[in-house]
Amino acid sequence: MGTPMARRLVDSGFDVTVWNRTPARARSLVERGARLADSPAGAVSGAEAVVSMVAEDEASRRVWLGDRGALAAMDPGAIAIESSTLTVEWMRELAAAAGARGIDFLDAPVTGSKRQAEEGVLNFLVGGGVAGVERARPLFAAMGRGHVHVGPAGSGALLKLINNFLCGVQVASLAEAIAMAERSGLDAQVAGEVLASGSPGSPLVKMVVPRMLARDYTPNFLAPLMVKDLTYALGTFAAAGIDLPAARAARDRFGAAVAAGLEDQDIAAVIEPLRQARDL
Repeated sequence: MGTPMARRLVDSGFDVTVWNRTPARARSLVERGARLADSPAGAVSGAEAVVSMVAEDEASRRVWLGDRGALAAMDPGAIAIESSTLTVEWMRELAAAAGARGIDFLDAPVTGSKRQAEEGVLNFLVGGGVAGVERARPLFAAMGRGHVHVGPAGSGALLKLINNFLCGVQVASLAEAIAMAERSGLDAQVAGEVLASGSPGSPLVKMVVPRMLARDYTPNFLAPLMVKDLTYALGTFAAAGIDLPAARAARDRFGAAVAAGLEDQDIAAVIEPLRQARDL
């Protein structure tokens, strides 16, 4: 996700310095005109805005607050933007740490995955102050189709977890539905078309049905990341007194896919353990 986002910033004429834990993954950006730093601190020196896209809370904590972390090296008055899907608690903690240094903080996770990042049609769900959001508007416009300001710091993270909870449940239940069609002798192609074109046919279902039927698990959104997002959602909802049995069931499905060796595959691969169970 971070690579195509940075690529769009470079192509839009922004002066971009990048850091990646695996430097080779940033090579295409350097070839395009970005500079490569050897640490988060080195990447943000003198920057007006800093954007982070990582996998989970601990990775974000290391990037911002760890050894040679970004936050301590940023200039007061700069904007820190965290676009990863993370916990609300960590976003609020990071917002407080940034505020103590005079840095504007925005939690701005995105709807969309790899393809949407490449096409520049991500939508940013932004939590933070109005002034910071307005200052970041050109960045959001370069990396995506727009942004929605949803409230104070932590609000973007909260809405993203709500969003991904619904997505995870849809994909897991779709896998169960397709598996049932296959096991019972129905034409799975016909069943998939009916589901995608009927009432269950959300944009996500329409996108994932062909992948499941073709067994095309080219990564767009990895199964372990959905396990992580559903785990974060379970904790966030529990703190508000809402139990999520559907999320636990969906997480178990994605966890089974990871345990089956599908950790490097798209979330559509969640159907494979169900197929394998049929073949036993």
